[in-house]
Amino acid sequence: MKILVIGGTAFTGPHVVRQLAKARHEVALFHRGQTEAKLPKQVQHILGDRREWEAHKEALQRFEPEIVLDMIAMGPQSAWEVLCTFGGIARRVVALSSQDVYRAYGTLIGLNAGPVEATPLSEDAPLRELLYPYRGQVQSAEDRMYNYEKILVERLYLGDPQMQATILRLPMIYGPRDRQHRTYPYLKRMDDGRPYILLGKGMAGWRWTKGYVQDVAQAIALAVLDERAAGRVYNVGEENALTELEWVQAIGIAAGWDGQIALIPAGRLPAFLDPGINADQPLVTDTSRIREELGWEEQVPFERTLHQTIDWQRRNPPAQIDEARFDYAAEDEVLKELGI
Repeated sequence: MKILVIGGTAFTGPHVVRQLAKARHEVALFHRGQTEAKLPKQVQHILGDRREWEAHKEALQRFEPEIVLDMIAMGPQSAWEVLCTFGGIARRVVALSSQDVYRAYGTLIGLNAGPVEATPLSEDAPLRELLYPYRGQVQSAEDRMYNYEKILVERLYLGDPQMQATILRLPMIYGPRDRQHRTYPYLKRMDDGRPYILLGKGMAGWRWTKGYVQDVAQAIALAVLDERAAGRVYNVGEENALTELEWVQAIGIAAGWDGQIALIPAGRLPAFLDPGINADQPLVTDTSRIREELGWEEQVPFERTLHQTIDWQRRNPPAQIDEARFDYAAEDEVLKELGI
């Protein structure tokens, strides 16, 4: 089978590509050539920038993919380009979406003031009514997040009459090569020998569905290769959504940290440690559909996922560190005021 992967060289992509190639499918990647990744030699590369789609349209069509895996569909324009290019060529498109499509996410970040949504969220849970959730955070319309909207990506793909679509709503993904360095703020404090990690009392019980990069990649590969996934929407993520307190404790155990977590009352936490979310709203999804229909399950034991993540993170700290986020003097002052 011929599979075109749009993206595929960064975080999750190489794991997916290796699985597809191992299954002896003909795989081509459309990417900019700016990210190095260890990929099988037989994988083809079509170099180009998605922002200049028209310039590469003919080369993409010549590959004649049966399935298109769109790993970087940011908004409706990118989905529309894929549909116009491969209509009548590909029979199915698999698109990566996000948990941020749910109305619960709007409640979490303050987009809507409605009541807290019940969780876990099934694939049929209400979606956000307000679109373009990140426009208030960007400087101009030139920022790629200005037109980011996975809800519109999903609508276009699922509504296309020519190609069947599969939508995967992904969790917070962690693991080696995580460019967002999600474990770093906690790990740096632990490796710096901080005796206490400060955590807001409200955040301590907050839950967010996560997924280890290799396990999420396996779910993506399954959705690409299994025709039962056609026309379906799947949540992906770990069955057990840890509280933030449990997440920090797990990182500490894997990191060999012998400190303690100090739960700080509302209003006493330093501003740089406040995530600015409504912690009363969990972001927990029900992942039973993909497990039951496609047989997906995690392959990497949880303890190993964190050890591998931490080992990589220690070798690859962020290129730029915002020192204002690690104001240990301010943290110590709070601890002193609270008698900790």
